[in-house]
Amino acid sequence: MMEGSDSMKELFRRISPLGNQSIVPVLDRWVEEGNPTNKHLFQLHIKQLRSYKRYAQALEMSVWMTDKRYFAMTSRDVAIRLDLIAKVRGIEHAENFFNSVPKQLKVLEVYCALLNCYARIRSVEKAEAVMQRMRTLGFDRSALSFNVLLGLYYKTGNYMKMDTLIYEMEEKGIAREINTYCIFLSAYAAQCNVDGINKVLQMAESDSNLALQWSFYTTAADAYIKVGHLDKALAMLKKSEELIEGRGIVYDYLLTQYTTLGNKEDVLRLWELYKKNMKVFNKGYIAMITSLLKFDDIETAEKIFNEWESQIPQTLTYDIRIPNFLLGAYSRKGLLEKFETFVNRIILKGGKPNFMSWYYFAMALLRENEMEKAVEAMMEAILISVSWWKPDEESLAACLKYLKGEGDMDKAEKFIKLLGDRDIISTEVQGKLLRYVKDENGESKLDSLDMLAGGASYGSGETHQFSEVDKDNIDSK
Repeated sequence: MMEGSDSMKELFRRISPLGNQSIVPVLDRWVEEGNPTNKHLFQLHIKQLRSYKRYAQALEMSVWMTDKRYFAMTSRDVAIRLDLIAKVRGIEHAENFFNSVPKQLKVLEVYCALLNCYARIRSVEKAEAVMQRMRTLGFDRSALSFNVLLGLYYKTGNYMKMDTLIYEMEEKGIAREINTYCIFLSAYAAQCNVDGINKVLQMAESDSNLALQWSFYTTAADAYIKVGHLDKALAMLKKSEELIEGRGIVYDYLLTQYTTLGNKEDVLRLWELYKKNMKVFNKGYIAMITSLLKFDDIETAEKIFNEWESQIPQTLTYDIRIPNFLLGAYSRKGLLEKFETFVNRIILKGGKPNFMSWYYFAMALLRENEMEKAVEAMMEAILISVSWWKPDEESLAACLKYLKGEGDMDKAEKFIKLLGDRDIISTEVQGKLLRYVKDENGESKLDSLDMLAGGASYGSGETHQFSEVDKDNIDSK
């Protein structure tokens, strides 16, 4: 039997490797072993699962807490479950849950959660209806609900409604928060209104009730980047840097921002400060290596990789994404021999190539016209890929053209079936591709952009390490 932080770490250690599997059997076993079952412990795990975007498992734990442990729900618990249901099961299920909540638990926090659910799916009409209900109940005295609706108006281009809403806040004496100013910065940037950005910046900096945080200045930097004022954007990043306060994920974000501005010198300078001021974890190495590769500096990226690898497994765990970024660079440069040597190094260090490793291998082989191996590598990448990933359509077209040219109908049909099974192409497109590979007269042509576009979304096949969502969630981690 364990206590305190040890039990927290141990339970998450059991949950972490499960991927998308159900965590209920692990929770049941935890109880059977006589381990701590206090409510606060599970609430912390729900928060952690949400921070890692493992929403289905967080919802499972929330339901398990009430159904199996009979913990009474607070309004905070209701708000969190409402948010999770909307993300996992959809808005209709979230609405049904909200309607089932006892009246005494339908407080401001719960209504804000419902408002946020509608904002997430950009349903202006339903969000406005919730806000009106909140006004009736007297729940319209918090900046939080106004910020949610302001954010929705910004994302849907309803800029005039933003002005009306901010006037309502002023009439009701509701002070603007940092997030309020950030939303207006983004809105003015979307309208290419430099004067508006300058005005918001001036107002925020002169607001004596605010203690501006690093995220305000990175939002201002984003705004200036979008309107092409790069010198001002750089000045905002410098101000943000002064407010880091020893948080690694802030360093990560700033590294990507300096890279966006093309300031390699600042990237290298900030990296040295990062290492000096705190322990750098995997995400920090991802931010730095990808930044260097955007500058096409493979040599320095390799040195940073060596630093990272030297800490495996003593202080860091092996994260295949980190070597994959270098594999992607080798693939794009056509460095096939170096690619294969590096893969062997990964395996010797205990790393396991994943779908992106195989995809980069396939792309490298395609560039060298080693088509037989390229097809095999592409099929392996697709077979073990995650559900949201889509390979580049031109690379798929090249594989199919090769198989047709070789007359290998069996493998061509397996390739097409695999694309369908992995939901990369629709049933209709499967039929078209099968007719293409079986057409011996050459009358059917393969247009990669048209024929492969049906029922699937394509990108470059690349994955990225940091997004707007990451920034939005930093303060919840």
